Parts: sequence; structure tokens; C-alpha cells
Amino acid sequence: MMSTEKMEAVNLIKRLPDESTFEDIQYHLYIAEKLRNARKNIEDGKIHSQAAAEDRLDKWIMK
Repeated sequence: MMSTEKMEAVNLIKRLPDESTFEDIQYHLYIAEKLRNARKNIEDGKIHSQAAAEDRLDKWIMK
């Protein structure tokens, strides 16, 4: 039996066009991983509000 991650990767690759390059495959796997991590962070409550993000950015933006 394949692990969940491996099954997801295989299914993702199967959905890509036949002319996909290794670079295309790597990119799609990278994005899939980032989305998976983001969903986990949301589930774990590790998110910031829009206002909090803007406050943090104000410290970096030169006015």
C-alpha cells in the first residue's frame, strides 16, 4: 500500500499533460506541498488576520 503523499503525487502526475517536463512536475509537486502545509496551518490555527499582516508589513515598508 502506498503512503498518502505518494498516492497524491502519483495522481497529480497522472493528471498532468503527457508533454510535461520534469520541471513542470517538480513545480506542481512543490505547489501541492505548499497548499497541503497551508491547509494544516489553518487547521492548527497558525494564521494571521489581514490587520495583523498589514501591521507587520508596515514595519518593513518605507513611507
